[in-house]
Amino acid sequence: MSAPDLDKIVALVGFPNVGKSTIFNALTGQNQKIGNYAGVTVVKKSGDCFTPHGKKWQVWDLPGCHSLEGDSPEQKITAALLRGDVAEEARPALIFHVVDASALERHLQMTLELKALGLPVVLVLNMIDLAEAQGIRIDLPLLSSELGLPVLAMHATRGKGLVEIKQALASEKRPSTSPTPPISRVETASLVAAICAKAARRPDSDHASFTDKCDAWLLHPIFGWFFLAASMFVVFWGIFSFAAWPMDGIDGLKGTIQEWVSHTMSEGDLRDLLVNGIIEGVGSALMFLPQILLLFFFIGLLEGSGYMARAAFLMDGIMARFGLSGKSFLPLLSSYACAIPGIMATRTIDSPKERLVTMFVAPWMSCSARMPVYLLLVPLLLHKDEGNSFHQALVMTGIYATGTLSALAVAYVLRKRLGKDEVPQHFLLELPPYHLPQWKHLFQQVKENAWAFLRKAGGIILALSIILWALQTYPKTSDDAAENLENSAMGRISRAIEPLFLPMGHDGKTGAAILTSFAAREVFVSSMAIVHRVEQADDEELTRRDLRDRLQQLKRSDGSPMFSMASLLSLLVFYIYALQCLPTSVVMAKESGSWKWAVGQFFFMTAFAWLAAVAVFHIFS
Repeated sequence: MSAPDLDKIVALVGFPNVGKSTIFNALTGQNQKIGNYAGVTVVKKSGDCFTPHGKKWQVWDLPGCHSLEGDSPEQKITAALLRGDVAEEARPALIFHVVDASALERHLQMTLELKALGLPVVLVLNMIDLAEAQGIRIDLPLLSSELGLPVLAMHATRGKGLVEIKQALASEKRPSTSPTPPISRVETASLVAAICAKAARRPDSDHASFTDKCDAWLLHPIFGWFFLAASMFVVFWGIFSFAAWPMDGIDGLKGTIQEWVSHTMSEGDLRDLLVNGIIEGVGSALMFLPQILLLFFFIGLLEGSGYMARAAFLMDGIMARFGLSGKSFLPLLSSYACAIPGIMATRTIDSPKERLVTMFVAPWMSCSARMPVYLLLVPLLLHKDEGNSFHQALVMTGIYATGTLSALAVAYVLRKRLGKDEVPQHFLLELPPYHLPQWKHLFQQVKENAWAFLRKAGGIILALSIILWALQTYPKTSDDAAENLENSAMGRISRAIEPLFLPMGHDGKTGAAILTSFAAREVFVSSMAIVHRVEQADDEELTRRDLRDRLQQLKRSDGSPMFSMASLLSLLVFYIYALQCLPTSVVMAKESGSWKWAVGQFFFMTAFAWLAAVAVFHIFS
């Protein structure tokens, strides 16, 4: 591919969260991910823009970084592109340095670094309205004179200043610049302070901005934690509450399609494959799409408002004790709803090793797919009906706490074994001012994440659904579903490995149900209903109640209960730790760039789950 003409490339450069992507979208008409959290833009984006005179420019949205001299991936990519060190990439002819107008002292140091490259630079003061609201008065002509650069004021979210941006592109007058020798950071800071003292008048020191007033409470060492806990509660309450309606709708649609196919096609293996293999498998995976969409919506809401950076700041001290940073908080939090978006959310982590560790332990955050299993086993353990009793709530809390603490412990050990990063990573976080999110881009972001999930995992889920259906169906020896499952390849495999389940306190039938649930944990309940000949009702709660009644009646050869406290606890522990979600393994392989880590994660978590379940069974027997 030939490189674009040298005089037609403009690069947007700046810190994370200063509005580069917003300006890029406005210039090119494309939609890129936008958020108030460092690391959102991790690769170069490009698009075409036309000036008022019809001149075509290629616009680059470069990764957000705080300097050209660091060793982080963002800094390396940006510096290499601006210096023309990337093969097959032309050097930009113009740089738009986008800065937060309310934080010139921090941003202008990078302006001087860009100026030293010898390329024409235009300084774009974005969020000028927020600066003015804080009482900051910037003398644009004076600032331009002091820096020796053109200076533009802009409010990107409302499109103000866009015309001036395009006029700057159309202008034939470029500031004549040439590479200058670098100066020390101390000299740079001193020079910037002198420039800001002349050109940017700030209000009296006792005047606090809206963001400052909010941070006085939200970052308070005591009250800040209460607000963080409340916001996380609202997020998860919203996910579980609002997702219930579309999930029920998808489940109903799945049942309607299965019923239509059953009545339309003649009985046979092809119909069974479509109904119980493809539609059931893919439909069960799509059941969790509403939760994923809501999770990304709430994440985008917190990012867009500026609060997510504060949450990461608060959590950094705790996460650091386990070898992680505040940036790992969001992915691990996301994994409580579903590990797939949690693993995808690790893209914001700068450190490759920390990102890998976070992805590795994310599935131990008890996700919503485990809930049907817990709702079956916890009431059975307590000999109570399913409900919101205090004792059931305590057990559920213990289940979630066990997974979380175990994940942090493993993260600590794994982080130690991987060693320090080749390039030391520092938790540098820009705290952006609070403002309303950009709704258009927020919904666009949710849509793109949903499509990414379907694109990455959809084909694999379909293939695995067909394979698992075949293993549970063939060879066919009877018309009875339970007997056929027992004699199928899956049933024979479970009998062959029954010695593995016996130390856990379970027989081959429970083993068969466990094996089928490796495609998706929620399948365990329906598989247990099949092997124990319990009729499945339309109401899932009714099915679980009937199944619990049946399981309570089962006895071992010595007359003891098949599902005693020890065996139930071992089964609960196994489901806390086992990675029974093949779509998660697929996404892990995609995000880590290697199937080695996905396979290693699967076998480590499965082996750990088995050992923990065996230990619990023998301790409580």
